[in-house]
Amino acid sequence: MKLITEGDTKNIIGPRLKTARQKNKLTQQQLSIKLETMAIYIDRASISKIELQKRIVTDYELFAFSQLLNVSVHWLLGIEN
Repeated sequence: MKLITEGDTKNIIGPRLKTARQKNKLTQQQLSIKLETMAIYIDRASISKIELQKRIVTDYELFAFSQLLNVSVHWLLGIEN
């Protein structure tokens, strides 16, 4: 299956993920460690790639981000303000 994306953008949550992470006063490394407690293994470099929209995000990663950062999945997706 070929992934079709617009330009180099691989996800739409990157900028909002960064905003939520910073609002929670977490570094990328700290977020990575918190994700491990949910059995989600994303290293700091991969979080950076997600925030820069250079890496795809899976559904279970999206859910974990929303839970750890206390934001809704809809907010991360830009569906709600």
